[in-house]
Amino acid sequence: MTHNRTTTLLEAALRAAEHGWHVFPLRPADKRPALHGEAVCPLTGDCAGGHRKWEDRATTDPDRIRRAWADRPFNIGIATGPSGLVVVDLDMPKQKGSTGTPGGVTAFGALCERAGQAVPTTYRTRTASGGHHLYFTAPPGARLGNTAGTLAPLVDTRAWGGYVVAAGSTTATGPYEVVAPAPVMSLPGWLLRLLQPARPAPVGPLVAPVVSGSRAGRAALEQECRRVITAPEKQGNNTLNRCAFKVGRFVAWGDLARHEVEAAFQGAGEARGLTAAECRATIRSALDSSIRTARPRETA
Repeated sequence: MTHNRTTTLLEAALRAAEHGWHVFPLRPADKRPALHGEAVCPLTGDCAGGHRKWEDRATTDPDRIRRAWADRPFNIGIATGPSGLVVVDLDMPKQKGSTGTPGGVTAFGALCERAGQAVPTTYRTRTASGGHHLYFTAPPGARLGNTAGTLAPLVDTRAWGGYVVAAGSTTATGPYEVVAPAPVMSLPGWLLRLLQPARPAPVGPLVAPVVSGSRAGRAALEQECRRVITAPEKQGNNTLNRCAFKVGRFVAWGDLARHEVEAAFQGAGEARGLTAAECRATIRSALDSSIRTARPRETA
């Protein structure tokens, strides 16, 4: 059984290399690299000139791959940067009791909808946890890094400095499988713009509109608007969504008028550098969700 499994994984590693993807061994039934670390590097072979990490040692050479997978059922890692890939990782909620929490697939679909774009049709795999990996070729000349939650909650990306587990690998949670064997498409321009480092937005003083309502509601709205305007780079939209959701309960309770909350967050989002259309869509979605799921005041 072990020999057959080793052969199956070797064949999967070779197929990945045929795509031009640089592979390296992961621990059997695990997602962690099987290569030695710097602290125990023998400084021989590939590391004769100094320790080489997994990203540097990943290869498309069939002979090296056959030697690496000769006698153990190593899982397969794909070094995304050297492979010229940007992989969008649509993760599953990890928290206990998160049955109703939207996963990365849903969040990415909503992102595409807000951008007025269809969900891209490209090579896609299902991960052991039930999430999805969408493969894209990186634009020429672009050197993108990894992101975590920049595009949307539970939507990460892997590029230079990152890797993904290839189809054919298996962990205790389950297998990694191809679910859409479509050709790998180029990273769409609208996604590239979202992933490229943004120019720092000038952050000026927040001029909040006059808001009626309860003292607690007004204080919460002011605090969350300030969080939006001082959000970290590339986290403006996620912060706006999260903060508007928090304040939505005060709208549900009748403490704040919805149109005043929308106007306050619109000003904060635009001051942070988000577009007017992006702000409107995010605020509307967050408030709708918050109002729909708000618990009664006495149980909150």
